[in-house]
Amino acid sequence: MSDDVFDAGWLALREAADHRSRVHAFANRLTDAAGQAGWTRVLDLGSGTGSNLRYLAPRWPWVRTWSLLDHDAGLLATAQAASVPDPVRLVGDLASEGLAAISEADVVTASALLDLVSETWLSAAVRACASQGAAALFVLSYDGSIAWRDPDEDDGLVRDALNAHQQREKGLGQALGPDAAPRAEQFFRAAGYSTSLDPSPWRLSGPGDRALTLSLMRGWIDAAIELQPEKTERLRAWEARRTESVQADRYEVVVGHHDLLALPPGTEA
Repeated sequence: MSDDVFDAGWLALREAADHRSRVHAFANRLTDAAGQAGWTRVLDLGSGTGSNLRYLAPRWPWVRTWSLLDHDAGLLATAQAASVPDPVRLVGDLASEGLAAISEADVVTASALLDLVSETWLSAAVRACASQGAAALFVLSYDGSIAWRDPDEDDGLVRDALNAHQQREKGLGQALGPDAAPRAEQFFRAAGYSTSLDPSPWRLSGPGDRALTLSLMRGWIDAAIELQPEKTERLRAWEARRTESVQADRYEVVVGHHDLLALPPGTEA
């Protein structure tokens, strides 16, 4: 995966881990709030192939209009859920069409997005939500933590290089990376929202998560080498050690994420 483009294979690989890791209670709480407020329109930002839609649609039968926005028309064309035969597909950038689309939504949601955006974009998105009175559910924002069951002396080297890389330009200015979810909560609270920020870590182990873990490690190493090419040999050695243990299913790794629920003033859930 590159900085701001994700292929369908990667998105499919992570979907099961994404779905099981989310704070499931947040979807239920938003359903309660929607029933009181009469919300019916949901906007999914950076929707890709529709993983967020597939998770939420069975849990949110109250939604009448699903709008999915992504800059990749190819990924967007494949976005589908069994219970949503014809979602509205919007091809566009987060900085223009994305912010504009918030004005037509009751609920704004996104998965694995906030750590890629800049503080400027995030501030504008929260202002747009507040102006519209829209609720927000932003899930699976990377929080900068990676913990292996059996520590390796270079785990910290890889993690720190990855986290530095996460805060580089990703298409919307300098990305917030691991700071994204707490910063979003601060912005929503300043706008008068009630918020909940809870951990939603990936817990990866065994043969079922092997392919995802190997793909993750390749991405981490590519990012680390791009940032610190002088440490290539040391980073490749770490990758070789970890690859051996993962392929033999002698591994457990927890990759930290956070989910954020933000409800506008006067809303109860």
